Amino acid sequence: MNIEYKAFEVSEIGEKKYQGKIVNKNIDNLEQGDVLIKVKYSSLNYKDALSSIGNKGVTRSYPHVLGIDAAGIVVDSKSSKFKNGDEVIVTGFDLGMNTSGGLAEYIRVPVEWLVNCPQSLNLKEAMFFGTAGFTAALSVLKLLESGVTVNDGPILVTGASGGVASVAIAILAKLGYSVTAASGKKEAYDFLKKIGATDIIDRTLIDDDSNKAMLKSKWAGVVDTVGGNILATAIKTCKYNATVTTCGNVAGDKFSSSVYPFILRGVSLVGIDSVQCSLELRDKVWSLLANNYKFDFEGQYQIITLYEVASELEAILKGNHSGRTVVEL
Repeated sequence: MNIEYKAFEVSEIGEKKYQGKIVNKNIDNLEQGDVLIKVKYSSLNYKDALSSIGNKGVTRSYPHVLGIDAAGIVVDSKSSKFKNGDEVIVTGFDLGMNTSGGLAEYIRVPVEWLVNCPQSLNLKEAMFFGTAGFTAALSVLKLLESGVTVNDGPILVTGASGGVASVAIAILAKLGYSVTAASGKKEAYDFLKKIGATDIIDRTLIDDDSNKAMLKSKWAGVVDTVGGNILATAIKTCKYNATVTTCGNVAGDKFSSSVYPFILRGVSLVGIDSVQCSLELRDKVWSLLANNYKFDFEGQYQIITLYEVASELEAILKGNHSGRTVVEL
């Protein structure tokens, strides 16, 4: 099947120097896999930005085609689970990390990586969510499963203008929760109000350095997307029986906590992994995103082409990016 296609590929051009550009490739050079997909949409995530600068914890070798998300149409399948013409979604696993990613017109992946796109969600909407939205929905699901209700008090969302956090805010607001958004970007406050934040606070107010084991309780639940001392502060300002989910480390991959919030207030800390979770859970979360968790996306995303990817990745790395970016192939 001799088909040429375009892809956004990052190459190492010097010692610790990397450059991304659009290249022409052939599908005969794609990795082996069960299903060939013509990609219609992808999206940008922080992990893509890290891969673009040679982060070996994300991508081991270069040149490499980025894109940890893809939504498209099956054009060739060796599996009876999917047939030509099926609309499918791929997020997580190794896509865009060490396997050619979704910032390309074609991908080939194992059948175990695929889920069907729900009927009430189109491919563009699926990539509005992407890994970020999937992670946000998984975080909200864990809060609800832990028993946190709308009557228990406000939910704190950290790193509020980012992709995961902004979707989490919108989902929680739709479900009727009072949401406090923590952000260091004053220019994002209007955006955060528009998507459903009840209150907005500066992130310095949840970055306590007093070394106290516990502080005044405020939050019935927390969706933490940044880690570090902000996560530590969130834990010790939680109400009794609160649940804290954590999924990111932009503020640090380590935090310090005493046992007291856990043994005196019954606080639960839940880790969120959207990469290796089961297909059963993936189907459940995508169904929620297509139905109960679906909200009005207006004003929350932009659509770009492959030719604009490099500048958007740079904006993500500089912290100048808000909301979601969908890439139309």
